Amino acid sequence: MTETVPAYKVLARKYRPETFADLVGQDAMVRILKNAFEAGRIAQAFIMTGIRGTGKTTTARIIAKGMNCIGPDGSGGPTIAPCGVCEHCTAIMEGRHVDVMEMDAASQSGVQNIRDAIIDSVAYRAASARYKVFIIDEVHMLSTSAFNALLKTLEEPPAHVKFILATTEIRKVPVTVLSRCQRFDLRRIEPEVMIALLQKIAAGEGAQISDDALALITRAAEGSARDATSLLDQAISHGAGETTAVQVRAMLGLADRGRVLDLFDMILRGEAAAALTELAAQYAEGADPLAVLRDLAEIAHWISVIKITPEAAQDPTVGPDERARGQAMAQALPMRVLARFWQMLLKALDEVALAPNAMMAAEMAVIRLTHVADLPTPEELIRSVQTNPPTGGGGGGRPAPAGQSTAPVSARATGVVPTHPGTGGPNAQLAIATAPDALARFAEFDDVVALIRHHRDVKLLVEVETTLRLARYSPGRIEMEPTEDAAPDLAQRLGARLQAWTGNRWAVSVVNTGGAATIAEARDTAETDMKAKALSHPLVQAVLSAFPKARITAIRTEAAKAEVAMAEALPEVTDEWDPFEED
Repeated sequence: MTETVPAYKVLARKYRPETFADLVGQDAMVRILKNAFEAGRIAQAFIMTGIRGTGKTTTARIIAKGMNCIGPDGSGGPTIAPCGVCEHCTAIMEGRHVDVMEMDAASQSGVQNIRDAIIDSVAYRAASARYKVFIIDEVHMLSTSAFNALLKTLEEPPAHVKFILATTEIRKVPVTVLSRCQRFDLRRIEPEVMIALLQKIAAGEGAQISDDALALITRAAEGSARDATSLLDQAISHGAGETTAVQVRAMLGLADRGRVLDLFDMILRGEAAAALTELAAQYAEGADPLAVLRDLAEIAHWISVIKITPEAAQDPTVGPDERARGQAMAQALPMRVLARFWQMLLKALDEVALAPNAMMAAEMAVIRLTHVADLPTPEELIRSVQTNPPTGGGGGGRPAPAGQSTAPVSARATGVVPTHPGTGGPNAQLAIATAPDALARFAEFDDVVALIRHHRDVKLLVEVETTLRLARYSPGRIEMEPTEDAAPDLAQRLGARLQAWTGNRWAVSVVNTGGAATIAEARDTAETDMKAKALSHPLVQAVLSAFPKARITAIRTEAAKAEVAMAEALPEVTDEWDPFEED
């Protein structure tokens, strides 16, 4: 006769709390419920909210057991410490109690489900228990009609009925439902509490697992007891008796934290070759490029927090060596570098996640980070220009290409130039660059249109030609009446582009009346007039009478023909200046 081997139960279910004393990290909720049970003030409806794995459904079952527990001798009343051995505790624990009904709103979200499972049965008393308990998991998934059907019953339930709702998205639950429930916010479990819980479970399983490995699991669980327990279950199997941090890193696809700190340091020192070599080595050992960048972002955040609040370094999930290095970096690195590093990493994470080759995208992100992580701030650039103002005019330099300003890069980029150092010192305010002489080459609005065409901004060119009615123009100032289909930000974008291209401030304002025809309308009118004039010519009329199906498709003047002939006769040249061409 073969011996039956009991089925294996995963740790998340095996060590699921059975009483309030077993719940970890929810002391405030346990204290409130304990006082309510002792005073006989048990609410008619509860709602539990929190992230996944903090014990919402588990707490609901413990409350149901506490309400219906009768004690080992069968004479007990509602209690905060259910006995776990009476018929009601046993049946609820095994999920087979006829009076404790669990409903998954994710799969039963309709009004008919609520009507069949709850509304039609609340009028009947409990078959054997003290209370009939309805547990609705993921209640935010209910439809609007289902919520409305549940409202009246929630507000005035029979004395023998209790409701316990659970959700991870409390903001999606209507306020009318929230107002009828006693709310409990289950907190993320603190790292110290989580590590102690994992140590207790590992001891109960007779498994050897290092403290560093437990710290890694705790960090990956992000405050979820169920996630931590599941990862511990996996780690014990992975270690086969004794689990180390190296094995847990391989299991989670993480890089060595110390090596990520090394990579962080290389990037901030601008050592691109060394950083790429280290990234490739971690990738070869199984680290996910996206996970490496996430670790870099986590370190940037951690060091920034340490810089502001030094006591944050005392994190139990961080080893003493890492803590010492983090504190040293926090003292050495300025906040602007850390903030810029963080912003660039956020963009890089999206790029790596969407890239067809994650490693290539991660390498490009590292190269970019090594080159610009320590760029000077705008204030430092302005101070540099004030201290060493650029010289203009002579020097035999190459002239700027057509349509571009000869102003310094900093002035072109910002639209402002610093005041002279002698008039305001390093803290002098910035003056707007007027430079009327620099705008003299834009005597007509057609010159502005030509500038837009020169920079190949097709979208802006089409908008200016079709949706802008010019009311008044002078170099540096444009008054326009937009058409009905003009973009609402056309004036703002036009002014910004002209300022960037010319290095001078342009005032583009909108008026309600006084605008002339758009360029496209004027062009169409001119073409229509030319076509009408052509149709009235005797020679054209003679051709059309001889060929009735003929049509005028285009009209070319003698001046236009001369321009085309000249362009064809001239050698091909480029109108763009090559900055790398030698003098």
